[in-house]
Amino acid sequence: MKPVDSSIVALFVLTAAAFVVTVAWTPLLTNFLYRHRLGKRIRASGQTPVFTELHQQKQGTPTMGGVLIWVTTLALALVPWFLDRVLGLRFWHQFNFLTRAETLLPLGALVAASLVGLADDWFDIRRTNNVGGLRVRHRLMIYSLIAAVGAWWFVAKLDWTTIHVPFVGNFDIGWWYVPIFIFIIVATSHSVNITDGLDGLAGGVLLSTFATFGAIAFVQGRFHLATFCGVIVGCLLAFLWFNIHPARFFMGDTGAMGLGTTLGVVAMLTNAALLLPVIAALLVVESLSVIVQVSSKLWDRRRLFRSAPIHHHFQAIGWPEPKVVMRFWIVSAVSAVIGFILFLIDRGVT
Repeated sequence: MKPVDSSIVALFVLTAAAFVVTVAWTPLLTNFLYRHRLGKRIRASGQTPVFTELHQQKQGTPTMGGVLIWVTTLALALVPWFLDRVLGLRFWHQFNFLTRAETLLPLGALVAASLVGLADDWFDIRRTNNVGGLRVRHRLMIYSLIAAVGAWWFVAKLDWTTIHVPFVGNFDIGWWYVPIFIFIIVATSHSVNITDGLDGLAGGVLLSTFATFGAIAFVQGRFHLATFCGVIVGCLLAFLWFNIHPARFFMGDTGAMGLGTTLGVVAMLTNAALLLPVIAALLVVESLSVIVQVSSKLWDRRRLFRSAPIHHHFQAIGWPEPKVVMRFWIVSAVSAVIGFILFLIDRGVT
């Protein structure tokens, strides 16, 4: 079998395996979450009355569902690697997608950020006051720390200081690559965390973005990275089966933080980070809605939106939650396709 053919088989087999494995062990996690009452607590500080009113019925729904995604991804990365590299079973070589150049960093970022998010979920559940969990500044500090490690890996281990500007070309920016890398990772991670506010919303948006970057990686010949994205897509499909309205459980910070950080790393590895605002346009809109809302309150003491992020605004004006989510999914899918088309045109031009 030709290398490309083998890579296609591995990509689709592992994507399907990710879906099946995730579905298979979901009842175990669900029973654990409900048995130990690891449910979401809806804040009621008085500063967010619209949010509290819209989401009070979700009080007690289990969180930490993102564990399904990163644990399955980690398992499907380590098991073939162990069977191939440690036991020497050649059959599993085609399914071993764990490599230093393509997947070790995003997998490490996924696990590290997810563990931090898991701790954040735990603190939020066990809080004794109305704050609970990590504050925004703490999240940003953690994102920055993880991103700094990733930037060091790119520069020191991969000797990578080049950034691609679509339709212009590649530019070696030296150590300027580090702050740009950190900004992209922090912005992406925080945007995913903001978007994770309705049943199925973040999962559907991430599904289209990871699928697109998987396609980009495959076109570039980064077959292991494409397989990594495929595994995450398979996990997200299974997760959404249980997360669509009314959600059986929520993604939680362990999913949002991990997947957001990983998305930024994958964008950098494909050198398509400057297309990220197009591919993941909805994440940009969600973040901008919060920035505009906060700025408006500071400048003229009034709210531009009924509630922010913007998905809560549409809820507040009367859109049912499933309608908001499905329409946002459509926007996300369309923007992802547009981003992929721009990538293909740019590839032909440059």
